[in-house]
Amino acid sequence: MKIDKTAAGFIDDAQLLADEAKYSSFGDTVHYVDPPKIFRHGEGSYMFDTAGTPFLDLQMWYSAVNFGYGNKRLNNVLKDQIDRLPQVASQYLHQTRIELAKTVALDAKKKFGLDGRVHFNVGGAQAIEDSLKIVRNASNGKSLMFAFEGGYHGRTLGASSITSSYRYRRRFGHFGERAMFLPFPYPFRRPKGMTPEEYSDSCVRQFERLFETEYNGVWDPKTNQCEYAAFYVEPIQGTGGYVIPPPGFFKGLKKVLDKYGILMVSDEIQMGFWRTGKLWSIENFGVTPDIVVFGKALTNGLNPLSGLWAREELINPTVFPPGSTHSTFNSNPLGTALGLEVIKMGYELDYETTVPKKGAHFLDGLRDLQKKHKEIGDVDGLGLALRAEICTDDGFTPNKELLDKMVDIGLAGDLEHNGKKIGLVLDVGGWYKNVITFAPSLDITHEEIDLAMSLLDQLLTKAKKG
Repeated sequence: MKIDKTAAGFIDDAQLLADEAKYSSFGDTVHYVDPPKIFRHGEGSYMFDTAGTPFLDLQMWYSAVNFGYGNKRLNNVLKDQIDRLPQVASQYLHQTRIELAKTVALDAKKKFGLDGRVHFNVGGAQAIEDSLKIVRNASNGKSLMFAFEGGYHGRTLGASSITSSYRYRRRFGHFGERAMFLPFPYPFRRPKGMTPEEYSDSCVRQFERLFETEYNGVWDPKTNQCEYAAFYVEPIQGTGGYVIPPPGFFKGLKKVLDKYGILMVSDEIQMGFWRTGKLWSIENFGVTPDIVVFGKALTNGLNPLSGLWAREELINPTVFPPGSTHSTFNSNPLGTALGLEVIKMGYELDYETTVPKKGAHFLDGLRDLQKKHKEIGDVDGLGLALRAEICTDDGFTPNKELLDKMVDIGLAGDLEHNGKKIGLVLDVGGWYKNVITFAPSLDITHEEIDLAMSLLDQLLTKAKKG
């Protein structure tokens, strides 16, 4: 495509980068390459730079744009809502706010068999903060939580306290919440001599051991009370590298939580809205959470909106009355109209069927690449949440340097397809920052998946030579 550089307001890339370096806080972004990449247009699975070079995007804004750039159905909903009721103070009601809450609650009732209510906010981390209030309220103010090694829940003060990376807290200290981080069953990096299932069972046993006696540290057998209020889980670790646990892991964990009265909070901010083939990724594991937190793809990235569902006992107006937590822009009509349409569209287009099929095709392609490149140590996937772990030529030692080169080459836009230049957008994740976390558009075609494999092959070959 051509970018109209004569359009009013067009500023060239060099000037924009100079202005960004001088006037923008660097605290609210991370530049993957130097200089940072500037994009001008998005359509479907592609973004386009100033030169009009297409970039196949395999991370879709960390899974916020599940339904593709420029999705006409969702864009039209946004345009219509702007003309109808673009904004209204959150102390007043509007139709799509109520309809969206009802839709999510009835969906949860059907799947989990529980009555519940929906609470809105404007970002994933803010919804995590709201969930922490609900958990504290339900546990008489307990501020200690369980969470996983490799888990990520956001960078606000409370959310970063239950995120296992110290670097997000180092400058700012703790505020209220503290977490005990437990091992997550990471199949590829499991202890030698164990199957993935044995490692999963071992992780559950290690957790349950905390409750054996009062001297294991978290349980008072005389009062049957735990010092910790909830376990925050990502059913599939997001920033941690799209790590997929063995199928029975969460059933084992949930038995322990239920036995000792500990809440399960499922963080679906990155894996929700059919990324794994289910509306919520926790559905793949056969357990019922007490709270579900969601955001990102709820509006396809078109408007900030997040929220949570909690079972009735935790969130009814008697125990969680008006004003318990609030944001000026929560439940804004642009966001709720989009969210309602996203859920309607997801069921109408049957993503529960199409996403697993596309994911299987994508995973087959990654396995073929793995046979050609011994540096791909592990591939795995559930639906269209997939991973490729980049290693040294021993197929196991993490190789962040090689992946960094791949990212640079992909964003340079110098790969080739049908004699033309093309780029590739990848996301870096994992405990060692050596995992490509794939989150393509749920509407990606089989042909685009095949193209992705061809470009990844080029990318790896160039990076190893470079």
